[in-house]
Amino acid sequence: MEKEIKKNKAGDFFKGLLRNQIIIPLAALLILIIVNLIADPSFFKITLGHTSDGFPVLSGYLITILDYASELAILAIGMTLVTAASGGQDISVGSCIAIAGSVILRVLCGNAGAHPETMQNPIILAFLLALIVSMAFGAFNGVLVAYFKIQPMIATLILFTAGRSIAAWINHNELPIIKDAAFGYFGNFIPGIPIPTPVFIAAACMLIIWLVLKFTTLGLYAQSVGINNASSRLNGINPELIKLITYVIMGACVAVAGLIKVSRIQTINYSVVALDIEMDAILAVALGGNALSGGKFNMWASILGAYVIQFLTTTLYKFDVNAAALPAYKAVVVIILVVLSAPIVREKLSQVWKQISLKMNKTPAVQEAK
Repeated sequence: MEKEIKKNKAGDFFKGLLRNQIIIPLAALLILIIVNLIADPSFFKITLGHTSDGFPVLSGYLITILDYASELAILAIGMTLVTAASGGQDISVGSCIAIAGSVILRVLCGNAGAHPETMQNPIILAFLLALIVSMAFGAFNGVLVAYFKIQPMIATLILFTAGRSIAAWINHNELPIIKDAAFGYFGNFIPGIPIPTPVFIAAACMLIIWLVLKFTTLGLYAQSVGINNASSRLNGINPELIKLITYVIMGACVAVAGLIKVSRIQTINYSVVALDIEMDAILAVALGGNALSGGKFNMWASILGAYVIQFLTTTLYKFDVNAAALPAYKAVVVIILVVLSAPIVREKLSQVWKQISLKMNKTPAVQEAK
């Protein structure tokens, strides 16, 4: 009797696990860990080194993953909300990152030309202006989607096409360089702290969105609007306002990611900065098991999906995959994972597990009868 109870509990546990959105990114992460353990266990080695100035820094593939997944994790937060509320994706985030980064550099350069010896304005001022500009562009996308009823991918195609040109225009087509080492802290290391700064920035963004979702109704309203726009209106929710808010939040995420991007190299290349990052952000949402048609979402599954994508990218680089071929490898793996994350596939897997459980439960009974 006790054995049967334990088997039933185990069956219910695995059935519930298969239906949980986070199982797909977790399974993908486990597979990547196993592959790297078999191929090269040193992949997980973390060493403590020192900079040329004698400051301690941690290095290793895991640190690289945590570091370079930071921007993607931040963007996944905004993309998840946009997808849930509008039933579409913002494909302009890469171009808008270029705009945000360009604004930051323009403010820091001031009137001293493109290569000032020192920053002409405080970094906080530069970031706040970039934040305002990015949220304004997010509001622009949100108005087109919410009030003009334009399909999200078409609405955001405007800035996707024009964004990098706008970024170049802001700095008069020059490539500004900030020589002040303090500006590089946001995208690299703060002296004396061995963990990359972007890891802390991403953690702060996660904490903020956790607080927002926990103490406000934004998450519930976004899901309601995404599931049924008309029904949510009948329940006193303003669908247009909710969609607009999610796009403004997306703009805020873009500004933070833009700060990290330009701080890493202390300059900008308009044509390649954050190139195709919007695709990775969308994949992170899909990999998290969230429906790209909108509705219910799992924020933490999307964030985990972002780290899984970076884990995959780092693994492919580790195996000397050509950078040009990288998207093809990622596409194959992600297609498999996204198909496995589809509700109909998870339901089939659940049914298979149910049949296996029934067979396992029948076998002891048959043996006892004999």
